Amino acid sequence: MKRMTLLKTTLTGSAVACTLLSASVQADAMDDAMEFVNRYAARVDTWDGPTSGPLALADKTIVVLAGDLKNGGILGATAGMEEAAGQIGWNVRVLDGGGTISGRTSAMGQALALKPDGIIINGFDSKEQAQGMQAAADAGIPLVSWHAGAAIGPMDDVGIFANVTTDPMLVSEAAAKWAFADADGEPGVIIFTDSTYQIAIDKADRMKAVIEELGGTVLEYVDTPIAETSQRMPQLTTSLLQRYGAKWTHSLAINDLYFDFMGPSLTAAGIKGDGAPVNVSAGDGSESAYQRIRSKQYQQVTVAEPLNLQGWQLVDEMNRALAGEPWSGYVSPLHVVTTDNIEFDGGPDNRFDPDNGYQAAYLKIWKGE
Repeated sequence: MKRMTLLKTTLTGSAVACTLLSASVQADAMDDAMEFVNRYAARVDTWDGPTSGPLALADKTIVVLAGDLKNGGILGATAGMEEAAGQIGWNVRVLDGGGTISGRTSAMGQALALKPDGIIINGFDSKEQAQGMQAAADAGIPLVSWHAGAAIGPMDDVGIFANVTTDPMLVSEAAAKWAFADADGEPGVIIFTDSTYQIAIDKADRMKAVIEELGGTVLEYVDTPIAETSQRMPQLTTSLLQRYGAKWTHSLAINDLYFDFMGPSLTAAGIKGDGAPVNVSAGDGSESAYQRIRSKQYQQVTVAEPLNLQGWQLVDEMNRALAGEPWSGYVSPLHVVTTDNIEFDGGPDNRFDPDNGYQAAYLKIWKGE
């Protein structure tokens, strides 16, 4: 009997030690996750972009092919391009693809017919319009892009001089790690993506990998078209709530647009604006996302891109292409936006707009001042 008691005591002690060790490992993982997140939640007040380059060429006409101007990221980058181009006297013509392949194909045809000095692909996968892009290359029209793929900078295989984006894998990692830490190391995650876009698949896959590597659970990986979120998300949200209930602690989406249409379904289910599931977006920092985060209404985080800055960078890269110089090599910063830091770096205007003097820096290059 004594021996059995000793054995029981030994096993119990071992189990306690394992539990303590497991808790310690989990605490370390959460600390590491938040350290990573906080690195990108800090103020962005130092310019680390280009300080030299060609003077602005005169009298250029640029066509912007917008994948879908209902998308806040595309709209923000477009506004930045128009602002920057206005500073150097360029003419910008924006064509809206309307969120459909046929619409973007038609816009590409219109762009080629206009015979512009350059074309900017804004917010859709470069391979989708391969024929039109080849026609642009054959005509000697340089191509610059925003979010045309996961690569940063030149995409030689599709003829793009420079693809402007934050690092999409860092964006995805930041979103996933925030969710992991917020769930005390035990998230039950549903991921929303759109397989129409390779970059969306890559971002969603990275979020899934990070959550699972940290020991969290991915309940479902939902592939639903971002252009159809207004029609699909209300019923889809209700169905997922019925399927997973309280197991669904966090949503991770590749874009804020998915959360534009979840609120009414969550309200109908009796879920408060700051309740679970907690909604976290791996891009792009839309105006509506900022408003939801500030008011704590069905979104707690967006990993924002500096859309206006990226618009300025797109104009700078186009100017470099037209001048026959290499791309700048600049990778724009990302920003984890929460209720704690929403009031700086452009937050009062509902956007991530770094207070780092980027407009003055670019104008100094373009005007030689």
